[in-house]
Amino acid sequence: MAELRCEGLSVSYGDHAVLSEVDLVVPEGTITAILGASGSGKTTLLRLIMGFLRTDQGRITVGRTPVAESGRLHVPPEKRGMGYVAQEGALYPHLNVEDNVGFGLTRAERRRSDRVGETLDLVGLPRDYAKRRAHGLSGGEQRRVALARALAPKPRVVLLDEPFSGLDAGLRVETREAVVRALAEEGTTAVLVTHDQAEALSVGREVAVLQGGRLVQTAGPPALYRTPLDLDVARFVGEAVVVPGHAHAGVVHCALGDLAALDSGAEGPVQVMVRPEQIEPRPLGQAHGENATDGAEHGACGSIATVVGRTYFGPDTLLRLTLEHDGPVVVAKTFSHDAPEVGERVVLTVSTPVVTYPPDSAALHASASPVVAPSRHPPRPR
Repeated sequence: MAELRCEGLSVSYGDHAVLSEVDLVVPEGTITAILGASGSGKTTLLRLIMGFLRTDQGRITVGRTPVAESGRLHVPPEKRGMGYVAQEGALYPHLNVEDNVGFGLTRAERRRSDRVGETLDLVGLPRDYAKRRAHGLSGGEQRRVALARALAPKPRVVLLDEPFSGLDAGLRVETREAVVRALAEEGTTAVLVTHDQAEALSVGREVAVLQGGRLVQTAGPPALYRTPLDLDVARFVGEAVVVPGHAHAGVVHCALGDLAALDSGAEGPVQVMVRPEQIEPRPLGQAHGENATDGAEHGACGSIATVVGRTYFGPDTLLRLTLEHDGPVVVAKTFSHDAPEVGERVVLTVSTPVVTYPPDSAALHASASPVVAPSRHPPRPR
């Protein structure tokens, strides 16, 4: 295992810049997830690191060894000490599992050691799978064999290009957990590229967001989700309710009430970003007391809203709510099994601090729309 370092990587196809000045450091023995939409340059970045492409500018170092430098050095892929797991696994169909896993080992290594069996153990597959043909395996088993093939030569770095795509939800989680466990047991430095936000946040020790060929933010999952760099990143890594507000002395006044701001130094007009799970809907009577009046627009309990949509997902329910007095439609996520019904009036409270951003023109224009949160599962960008 070794630290992977990319410095100022840029590459273009003709006049089209695919990557621009990408700086990335993956600490030794850790996993970094590269999160980006289709066409953002994720696979191109992996191909540069692996050596399938030459960089126009920049430098790549594995440990203390440079493997690529624009105009001066290009170590071929087979000499970089890296493993690569492609989309769909890409097993050799004419070989059985044993021969697929041992493909990168020399004959001497295969005779002297039980590395094939060890790596099957590592990825959670029985050793009697060794004589099976690739076409007889399930999708999840094929992905595990592909990882075993990449790990067998004990590479310094493993690159994974959306290795769980196409698997159903349950199998995807099971396979992902097996892969992460195997990488951790080997202490392998790894880079995973994905367009799946939940996958990136759950796998990477750090997550790097790639947009338009540039790494716009790299942070640990909690920091990235909780305090994204800007509204574009906020909307990409999760659902975001965005409303205009006014900040003063650590408090921001907006349609959701008077809320504590994470950035206590923010002053004046701002855009307020709230995650749906931060918004707690409570029955109107319970929140205000049995003798509460309906006229209170804000107050210690929050803002009054009416449920206009309700989508049940099992562990949680997504609510669409209209704030009173021509307020916007917001989205809240509740984990209660008795979530309010459509038509019910509730009080919304936000008990945890919120993130604020400058009121740029694009954000202000977006806030004029009554719907200020994207769908639960945004479509995969083209």
